[in-house]
Amino acid sequence: MNNLAPYAVSSVNTQGRRMIEKTPLGRSEFQRDRDRIIHSTAFRRLEYKTQVFVNHEGDLFRTRLTHSLEVAQIGRSVARSLHLNEDLVEAITLAHDLGHTPFGHAGQDALNRAMKDFGGFEHNLQSLRVVDALEERYAAFDGLNLCFETREGILKHVTKKNARKLGDVGERFLTNHRPSLEAQLANLADEIAYNNHDVDDGLRSGLITIMQLEEVPIFSRHMAEVIKQYPGLLQRRVIHETVRKMINTLATDLTQQSMRNIKNSGITSLDDVRSSLPLIGFSEKIRREQQVLKKFLHLNLYNHYQVARMSNKAQHTVERLFNEFNTDIRLLPEKYQQKFQKEKHQVIADYIAGMTDRYAIKEYRRLFAIE
Repeated sequence: MNNLAPYAVSSVNTQGRRMIEKTPLGRSEFQRDRDRIIHSTAFRRLEYKTQVFVNHEGDLFRTRLTHSLEVAQIGRSVARSLHLNEDLVEAITLAHDLGHTPFGHAGQDALNRAMKDFGGFEHNLQSLRVVDALEERYAAFDGLNLCFETREGILKHVTKKNARKLGDVGERFLTNHRPSLEAQLANLADEIAYNNHDVDDGLRSGLITIMQLEEVPIFSRHMAEVIKQYPGLLQRRVIHETVRKMINTLATDLTQQSMRNIKNSGITSLDDVRSSLPLIGFSEKIRREQQVLKKFLHLNLYNHYQVARMSNKAQHTVERLFNEFNTDIRLLPEKYQQKFQKEKHQVIADYIAGMTDRYAIKEYRRLFAIE
């Protein structure tokens, strides 16, 4: 990492770990963070957590795990071009969904409603809670004891009420300061990945069609290029090539526009980054095209009646699990019963948020199916 820009995060200017540890041999502090995330229990569970399509609906749809890997790949590529810390970007992107509930956003919304009288539920805050407290792997500390910059990147959004409880990692939400450029990049790499793979999965599922997507400029433009370059190509390959070209366009634009933003800002240090406006971003044209694509996906995929039906069942499952545990904590595994005395309803949220899709379905059957 000798070619890092002066405003990038490094092992030299990091704010370090909450518990001091010896400097790792043969790897950087942020490589250590990445490795700890990959070896965590929460990371393995992402294989069976939903993006849009519930896990049992098919083997070819994205999961939280494959999504996280795709975000990491995009993030690292752009970070290298911007001379930012690739290892930090990778650590943030691999960890950003660790606190997500089963059943995607439907599960998250249901758990937030169930927790409304007990502080609510925020999946970004839960991801931080996973790496700070819930992972139980190391003898010297709870959690993964990650570096400050990895932790702040995981915490993309949080209410000011919760930010006040978090100390240094929540301070920027109260002072209107920015996170590192690496954290800003991880956030937009996430956006590139989920918009494009939702197009791919939506077409694969048949819930949206190419004819509908032809009304979306960023898709229709790239598909026309593919058809012109490869006449007679099978439709499945046309889709793959189109999505690939879209990702390349977005990543290239993000790189070039961010370079311009950084140059025009005159920043020379990490402190400058924190006191400046956001610097990682798309050009205005591409940003508008992204918004059109997002709107299309919300109207035609996320609100499709088949997705809505599954989301409704998912929310019912999460809400009923919460209510049943809340009514009688003896139904919780013993480990969580013991924690309940101290941490109350957060323990129920921890248990449910840690479930995979299929585990939540099995737990529902265990509680409510008489056989």
